[in-house]
Amino acid sequence: MTFRTVDSRGGALRVVQVGAGGMGRAWLRALADSADVELVGIVDLDLDAARAGVEHHGDASLPVSTDLGALIADLAPDAVVDVTVPVAHHPVTTQSLFAGLPVLGEKPVALDVAEGLSLAAAAEVTGELFMVSQSRRYDDHLVALKQQVAELGEVGVVTTEFFKAPHFGGFREQMDDVLLLDMAVHPFDSVRWLLDADPLSVWCESFSPSWSWYRGDAAANAVFELEGGVRYAYSGSWCSPGAETSWNGSWRVGGSAGTALWDGDDAPVLALADETGASSSPRLSRLATVGDGIEGSLAAFVGALRTGAVPHGEVHENVMSLAMVEAAIESTRSGQRVVIDDLLERALATAIEREARDDVRARLESWTSVRAALQAVPTSAADPTTPAATTAGATS
Repeated sequence: MTFRTVDSRGGALRVVQVGAGGMGRAWLRALADSADVELVGIVDLDLDAARAGVEHHGDASLPVSTDLGALIADLAPDAVVDVTVPVAHHPVTTQSLFAGLPVLGEKPVALDVAEGLSLAAAAEVTGELFMVSQSRRYDDHLVALKQQVAELGEVGVVTTEFFKAPHFGGFREQMDDVLLLDMAVHPFDSVRWLLDADPLSVWCESFSPSWSWYRGDAAANAVFELEGGVRYAYSGSWCSPGAETSWNGSWRVGGSAGTALWDGDDAPVLALADETGASSSPRLSRLATVGDGIEGSLAAFVGALRTGAVPHGEVHENVMSLAMVEAAIESTRSGQRVVIDDLLERALATAIEREARDDVRARLESWTSVRAALQAVPTSAADPTTPAATTAGATS
């Protein structure tokens, strides 16, 4: 698949943001700080929230609306930034794509994998870019860890430990499967990128300790089999006070030639074993920055629309991260190992049954294999693990 690039004639990309809640305000700050984009309007079902977003952005003259289609018709923007709740991701993105606009959306790609497949097909039919902001990929230390992984030889096991105790209040404390749905998608997505490997199966158990302040399960242990025989073990809790990990988790990557460690906040540490079994740390090339969080996602989205390079989080590439979440939840409820391809094929059948658009349904029906369809899109032409310059003695 190729997508349409946007000719902004060297100027800023004109965008409409949909959603002006808590995360929406973070995106409004990112848009205001970027010279590459110009916010031209805000949509929210709550008009007062949209007006508050305008004030937060600092330009009271910005148009606001509860009707995305009307604002698109009035403003003719170049792109849409979707910061709505997950249940709205599918309708907002579908409407935008078929209005001829590329979309940068918050994670998860959609409410479930079936909706994610529908959006991948919609992107194919329209030829527009739909990129999901997996913002935690935009971390220079994670990029350095990927570079170190290349030094480890054959990788056998990756582990992530995630232990935090946030009191969010609001919807998160009432969610089912809150840890897996709202947080685990980040490390699940990151491990796929670190290893360039997709999941094959998972066994998972989720639960909550007696003192949990969440209604749904706030802790989980999962073991994934990834392509190449690698095992990925995730252990996490959102009700674990004391000695908390980074929001990125604590990582260990073990390979035939050594081990890489990352505490989630600082530079990763690489220990290679020589023939005597002693550890040594090689000199690594210093890498160009990929930006930080949603600012990095935004810059990648703009760059993709100007160059045609496929960005991280392009919908076909991103659906598999949500599949890991959905498969883990299915496993914890069934008590059985879940095969990812089985889940994908069931999701495709559901997507076809639900689809309201004939053209998108026809595209879904043309897929002979979901995994093959998702992997048909090439990876980014601008690999952030390729050093911009090599400096002797520099470390990542």
